[in-house]
Amino acid sequence: MRDKVLELNREFKNSDTKEILEFFLKAYKGKIAFSSSFGAEDQVLTEMILKIDADAEIFTLDTARLPYETYDVMDKTNLKYKTKIKVYFPKSSDVENLYKYQGINGFYKSIENRKECCYVRKIAPLKRALEGVEVWITGLRAQQSISRQEMELFEWDEANGVIKLNPLLLWSQEDVWTYIRSKNIPYNALHDKSYPSIGCAPCTRAVEENADIRSGRWWWESPEHKECGLHKKEIKKC
Repeated sequence: MRDKVLELNREFKNSDTKEILEFFLKAYKGKIAFSSSFGAEDQVLTEMILKIDADAEIFTLDTARLPYETYDVMDKTNLKYKTKIKVYFPKSSDVENLYKYQGINGFYKSIENRKECCYVRKIAPLKRALEGVEVWITGLRAQQSISRQEMELFEWDEANGVIKLNPLLLWSQEDVWTYIRSKNIPYNALHDKSYPSIGCAPCTRAVEENADIRSGRWWWESPEHKECGLHKKEIKKC
């Protein structure tokens, strides 16, 4: 599959986002899915994908610790596009065990604890969501963080056994917001309160103007650690 990914990167190197989505939504229909966290990039892709295929598979991971504003934009998105985005939750037994051994906010105490929390709330549910999927569409952009600058349009995700497609990889933040405003796309209200990147409520905070986009995520950790594990080359339980 690694050779297949290399081939796809060469073949679609000069294709625009819409062309790529149109091709793959048709070629892999029933075996392709888009994961949305309802951030700005994901809202752009939701608009594009559902305009191409109103029945396309879109899912989200509800960690049970999301901000109210995320649920609000989820509702507005479902209403605008007349859809029901599929929701995956962590297993209750896993969360109960997490609380038993870490406490409610144990993720602040160490990187290991935080990654374990992310595993329970995001990575394990993602594995369920990607069962039977061959192509996983994401809203990742190279400009979002130093850990994403070397990502490619197509990547092989060994942990989940899928081709990962990052159609907005080379988009700028300005590109994203120009598209949102031109299409009147609903977006998370926290973006207007200095939250450029939004995750779980206790792990996300507002940032100063012109600060690094993901500086408000896991702000107590160094930049190279600021991933939950969903987009690492290898995904392992900590």
